[in-house]
Amino acid sequence: MVADPGSGADQAVATPAPRPLGLWSAIALVVGNIIGSGLFLLPAALAEYGGAASIGWAWSLGGAMLLSIVFARLAAHLPRAGGPYAYTRIAFGEVAGFLMAWSYWISCWCGVAAIAVAAAGSLGALFPALIATPWRAAGSALVALWLATAVNLIDLRAVGSTQVTTVILKVVPLLVIVLAGLPHVEPARLVPSIDAGGSWWSAAAATAALTMWAFQGLESATIPADQVTDAARLIPRATWIGTALAGLVTIAACSVVLGLIAPADLRGSTAPFADAATLLWGSWGGRVFAAVATISCLGALNGWVLVQGQIPAAAARDGLFPARLAPSRPDAPPRLAVLISSGLATALVIAFFSSSLVSVFSASVLLATAAALLPYLMSAAAALRLRDRLDGRRRGTIPIAIGALLYSAWALWGTGARALWWFAGLMAAGAVIYSIRRAIAGRAAA
Repeated sequence: MVADPGSGADQAVATPAPRPLGLWSAIALVVGNIIGSGLFLLPAALAEYGGAASIGWAWSLGGAMLLSIVFARLAAHLPRAGGPYAYTRIAFGEVAGFLMAWSYWISCWCGVAAIAVAAAGSLGALFPALIATPWRAAGSALVALWLATAVNLIDLRAVGSTQVTTVILKVVPLLVIVLAGLPHVEPARLVPSIDAGGSWWSAAAATAALTMWAFQGLESATIPADQVTDAARLIPRATWIGTALAGLVTIAACSVVLGLIAPADLRGSTAPFADAATLLWGSWGGRVFAAVATISCLGALNGWVLVQGQIPAAAARDGLFPARLAPSRPDAPPRLAVLISSGLATALVIAFFSSSLVSVFSASVLLATAAALLPYLMSAAAALRLRDRLDGRRRGTIPIAIGALLYSAWALWGTGARALWWFAGLMAAGAVIYSIRRAIAGRAAA
């Protein structure tokens, strides 16, 4: 049975961080993780759907805002480290908590693989020889991944101290390309159509799954809740402000690129934003923007490698994951968890790499999105179950949570059969591991 979080019965005494996050740092964490989660290759992944991508953006922004309100309300009343995992565990018990920690962890290392691929693509715009063949491209992605892993193994403070700076380095160039490119956009390329064939419903679902990846990270401020000053008040603000800001910047930037470059050229692009900058300012503009995109991707990669280690460490502290995954000291990085996660991300890059960066990016994105949407769905369900505690003076939890739950379920279906089969297999493996651990613990107790 899971103890009531308000009673403190199942909470360990937390060691206060020497420099806890404030509102601006928490907003920067949300914005930085959302924008860095897949923006720079997303226009190429959406190119085959043409103007139908606008439908996916509309659905994803609406769904993301509903989810941000759900997370804001949960964080306001349950400021517990672990985010979606913690809320599910409180509402539905340890089995559900384990499966959501497992699912979110899968999402993290799949996302790390996708960000590493995006970094390689941007780097290839500067040095084409690095991605001249699929295996060179894979090697470049893995170098970026393990560089970020090395930083996380050494010092956690370096990740947080640069968050605001890296957000500025991401947002300012995106705003520049939006303002400069808007007058040159061809509106016909943004008119809803179904270039990839099929029905409106299937096109909307497919584009919503891809565009939802651009919003993954909206829950980032809820994960280090024990390190945020006045968490119950600041995390909700950071969540919905960060989601709205990042969403508007992301949609504007992607739409401008889709309107600037012909779909046939965009499909094969490994650095769509650098290509758009080249159209606007010539080769020097493309190279400058490719460098900015590379730095931005490396910064996001650094942050997500941190998160992929923190989730199993949090579950290990609660006794749901092996104890060795938790760090020996509160201020130490969870080195074993980081190494295992980066090893899995490496295997994913190698397994999915085929003919292009875009193919492995899309495959990683859809698997990461599927693995994130289930914890999102369960967080909405947790909000419904805990609605009496969450409402207080502000009613409306039920319709907001139902909307977020239905959207998560629809977007999960939109990830497609291949991603869902991979995800189902990984979840089945998690269920087997949990059953074995419970059986071993039961025999030891007996």
